[in-house]
Amino acid sequence: MTSLEKPTEDAQQDSRAVTEAALFEAFGGVRGMVETVVPGLFFVTVFTINKDLHWSAITALAVSLVLVAVRLVMRDTVKHAFSGVFGVAFGVVFAMMTGNAKDFYLPGMLYTLGLALAYIVTTLAGVPLIGLMLGPVFKENLSWRTRNPGRKKAYTKASWAWGLILLAKCAILFPLYWWANTAQLGWVLIALKIPPFLLAVWLTWVFLAKAPAPIDVFAEMEAEEKAEEERKTAATAAEGHSAQGVPGAPGRHRRDA
Repeated sequence: MTSLEKPTEDAQQDSRAVTEAALFEAFGGVRGMVETVVPGLFFVTVFTINKDLHWSAITALAVSLVLVAVRLVMRDTVKHAFSGVFGVAFGVVFAMMTGNAKDFYLPGMLYTLGLALAYIVTTLAGVPLIGLMLGPVFKENLSWRTRNPGRKKAYTKASWAWGLILLAKCAILFPLYWWANTAQLGWVLIALKIPPFLLAVWLTWVFLAKAPAPIDVFAEMEAEEKAEEERKTAATAAEGHSAQGVPGAPGRHRRDA
């Protein structure tokens, strides 16, 4: 490992300091978590009161659009809010097509199951999904795969944690989808929205805080570009001096006889 590749102690401390903030930024932060809960909360609340699928669906979709509008007005990033709108829209369409209010939750449950399998499969393949997601956030891209084995190990542990936690969540929700009514499924799903997420984020922070600091590949590229420019400048200057020292070369004045 070269000096550029070897994470310094100061860099590791800086990495620990920013890991928590980076994680919450990558996954939407507290506000992002709230935005994933609120539309579903309105759906199950309205449905519990009047058992009307249409009003429940319209309310949930309207709330998700309001959350996007608030983001736009505040000139904030709308990535997580838009993902919430699409999730709610899929649920609404699915429930309207089948006429079963429980199907409002089915697309989200299938997404959770697919995400859990993605974490596990990518980890078994040697490219843990959490590393692919967080690599750009830490400006290390894929350098952790071959140049930072301690960090790859941390990403592997974190991906296993995410996959198993999401699978455990699915193991609770899918039986309820078949056995419970819409209100019961909805309230359990709301209760399971944030705690598993926070557990997975905390475990990821624990693993990464103990891992070597990320290798800033962007800083490396900038340093290499700067070094290359300096080499070219030095080579050009050397050629100029060499040309001035050659008899009869351009720029050398000849004396008249």
